[in-house]
Amino acid sequence: MGMVEVIGGGRENLVPGTPLLEVDDLHVEFRTRDGVARAVNGVSYSVSAGETLAVLGESGSGKSVTAQAIMGILDTPPGRITGGRILYRGEDLLTMGSRARRFVRGQKIAMIFQDALSSLNPVLSVGYQLGEMFRVHQGASRKEAKEKAVELMDRVRIPAARQRVGDYPHQFSGGMRQRIMIAMALSLEPDLIIADEPTTALDVTVQAQVMDLLAELQHEFQMGLILITHDLGVVADTADTIAVMYAGRIVETAPVRELYARPAHPYTRGLLDSIPRLDQKGQNLHAIKGLPPSLLQIPQGCAFSPRCDRVQDRCLSELPPLVPVVDADGAELPGRRSACHFWRETLHG
Repeated sequence: MGMVEVIGGGRENLVPGTPLLEVDDLHVEFRTRDGVARAVNGVSYSVSAGETLAVLGESGSGKSVTAQAIMGILDTPPGRITGGRILYRGEDLLTMGSRARRFVRGQKIAMIFQDALSSLNPVLSVGYQLGEMFRVHQGASRKEAKEKAVELMDRVRIPAARQRVGDYPHQFSGGMRQRIMIAMALSLEPDLIIADEPTTALDVTVQAQVMDLLAELQHEFQMGLILITHDLGVVADTADTIAVMYAGRIVETAPVRELYARPAHPYTRGLLDSIPRLDQKGQNLHAIKGLPPSLLQIPQGCAFSPRCDRVQDRCLSELPPLVPVVDADGAELPGRRSACHFWRETLHG
C-alpha cells in the first residue's frame, strides 16, 4: 500500500481525542539584511479530531508563521524551518515525500486565510473557484463541479446559492466572502482546518455568525480546528484549549474556561485585563505597556520582561521553561502549562 493511501486513511478512522496534528519543538527563522529573525522558537502543540485549539497572541508572535510551516507555504527564502517535527497522524510532514506531502496539505489539512478578497481570484466566479477543487482533485466535469459548488454555498448558508454561483468575489459582502473561503476549505472534507484570523475586518455580528458556522461544521464533520487570532473575545465560546504565544514561543496553555478564570502568565493576564467589561463601565481600559520585541533582538531571559509589571532579576537572565501548573497539593492541573518563573503569584494574584 502506498504512502498516500496509508496517510490518507478515511474519515471513519477519526477518533475524537486522537491527535491529528502534533507540532513538536518547531523552529523557524528568516534571514534578512538586518540579521536573523527568530520567528518561531520551539513551539509544540497538538490538536485532536473534534477539538478546537485557539492560538492567541499579538501580531508578530509567530502564530501565522507556525501555520504557514504546517501548510508548507513559507516564503523560502528568506524563511526556513531549522528544527522540529510536524506530525500528521504520526507521519512527519517535513520528511515526507513530495507527493504524499501535497496530498496531505491539499486534501487532509485545509486553511482559511484572513483576507478573503485577496485570497479569491477577482476575475473568476466564486462557483468556478469552488468547483476547481473537484475538477482538479476528483476529475469532476464542469457541470458536476458547478453542482458541488452550489451545494457548498448552500452548506455555508449563502442565500440564493444557485442564482449567485456565477457571481464574482467583489459582488459579495465581507462576511459572505469569508463563508466562500470556509466552503472552499470544506470542499474535500479535510480532517483539519487552520483558520488564520477568519473574522478580521468583520463587524461583531458577522464575526459571531462566522464563528458559529465554523463551530457547527466542525461538530458535524468531527474535524480538528486550529483557530489563530489576537482576539480573546472571538474564541471564548468556540475553543476547547488556548495556546498563548509571545515572541515566537508558547507562554501558556490551558482549557479555555480555566485560562479566562485564572491565567498563569502575566502576558495572558494583561490580554484579559485589556478586554472591555460590562461591570467596569466608565473605567479606563488596562493596556500592556510597551511593544512586542523585535524578533531580530529577542531579550535575554524572559522576552516579556521589559513589559511585565512583576519582573524580577531572575526574569532578565533565565529563559523560563514551559512547565506544568500544579494545584496547592502539587497535583498537575490537566492541560495547564506556563512559561513564567513566578506563575504561582500570577495564578493566585
